[in-house]
Amino acid sequence: MHRTLLALAAIAFALVLAPALADQSPAPTSLTVPIQAQNSSGQTGVAVLTPMTDNKTKVDVSVSGEPSGASEPAHVHLGTCNKLNVAPKYPLNPVVNGKSSTVLDLPISQLETTPMAINLHQSAANIGTYVACGNIVSVTAPTSPAPASPPGMAPSPG
Repeated sequence: MHRTLLALAAIAFALVLAPALADQSPAPTSLTVPIQAQNSSGQTGVAVLTPMTDNKTKVDVSVSGEPSGASEPAHVHLGTCNKLNVAPKYPLNPVVNGKSSTVLDLPISQLETTPMAINLHQSAANIGTYVACGNIVSVTAPTSPAPASPPGMAPSPG
């Protein structure tokens, strides 16, 4: 009887834990985007993209070299810093005192699948002047496979 109770307890324990253990896929990690100066602005920094549990992404921008009192519009654009689509894809809160924080209503994976960049503009009045930019590069980008052994050269057994 003691073994039967012990077996039933083990089965109940396994039934409770199995669903929790089955969904142990690694959580997406934050992505750091280096921000480089453009048009001799001297502004550099980083943007940190952080996945949130509700399929949203928090974007925190931090730059140094921003002029005192400036409010710089910031956006996510399609393309790269070298070839940017001028139409913003996702607006970010303006950078003020070197900081901006925005929550986008989309998962981080949507920012990693197509070339995109975070772009800072000099001001709302001078939106056409870019002062800093950073390319969003996926941390989950596929890596190149290991080179194959030359013909007739098999790896030696370990």
